[in-house]
Amino acid sequence: MPAAAAAERLMSAWDQVAAASVASPVAAKLEELAGQWLLEILDLPRQSVVGFGTSATACGLSCLAAARRSLLRRAGWDVDERGLKGAPEIRVVVSETVHIVVLKALRILGFGAEQIVRAPTDAYGRIDPDRLPPLDDRTILCLQAGEVNTGEFDPFAVLVPRARAAGAWVHVDGAFGLWARVSPIHRHWTEGIEDADSWTTDGHKWLNTPYDCAMAICRDADALAEAMNSDAVYAVGSKTAQKNLTLEFSRRPRGILVWAALRTLGRAGVAALVERHCAQAKRLATGLQDAGFEILNRVVLNQVIARGRTDSETAAVRVAVEKSGEAWFGSSVWAG
Repeated sequence: MPAAAAAERLMSAWDQVAAASVASPVAAKLEELAGQWLLEILDLPRQSVVGFGTSATACGLSCLAAARRSLLRRAGWDVDERGLKGAPEIRVVVSETVHIVVLKALRILGFGAEQIVRAPTDAYGRIDPDRLPPLDDRTILCLQAGEVNTGEFDPFAVLVPRARAAGAWVHVDGAFGLWARVSPIHRHWTEGIEDADSWTTDGHKWLNTPYDCAMAICRDADALAEAMNSDAVYAVGSKTAQKNLTLEFSRRPRGILVWAALRTLGRAGVAALVERHCAQAKRLATGLQDAGFEILNRVVLNQVIARGRTDSETAAVRVAVEKSGEAWFGSSVWAG
């Protein structure tokens, strides 16, 4: 996006570290504004805090660290003082179609396969509420807004209240799908998502800001700030200083890219962007189907899964399109 790309070049030339407002008051103000606008346009709880990180991987790790720390605190365990050895066990429930970056973040945090429970999904790749594993107050439930293959959304309106009643923490991986909330046409897919505890989304995907730019959003500002705190005697910041909300201490002000995109597009512009891309996905699916390809998903967002009559034909078309230099099709495996 031209405005975001231009903002990045100015930001890089300025080259101020954006750990806290004392280092760069303008960067801190723009990131604060970007966070406020983000909560407004996505219609998430306004008391939430927004950390601007490098990727959904890094931002997801931050949110999941805050989730585990909060659940352990409720159980009477101070992980900052006592570490994890001997701590009450925290389980994580994820979808069968969970994105690999969520598993990567969990692995980095020390969750093994024995602590990660896969929730069965329906034909569309959404968690099936009737087969949801048991939840309790030592469970992190990870949901998806925009499954990477089908673009589908977990049934938040059913799952989130159930999790909250059990005392579980709900985290939503919404790299693409969280932006559906901006569109009156597609918002219904996200009904109930606002009642989760934390969310991640990307700027470098749908907003098309320069890489790398993503957001960690947490309803409990203190939970994220305490989990990510990196105050030092020589560099103390407020609890909402970006170095206290993200993994990075020395960081560039990525939130400026989001500020530039939202300042340029506005609510109507982002909604039009989402709706245009979803319409293009429908058009692509129709054209591929007319050309003899099988479409394997409902195309509810901006993902299309298509295959030819044989695996070799599918692969040959993918390679030919890639070699044309005009487009690119990613290869994947869905339902075997």
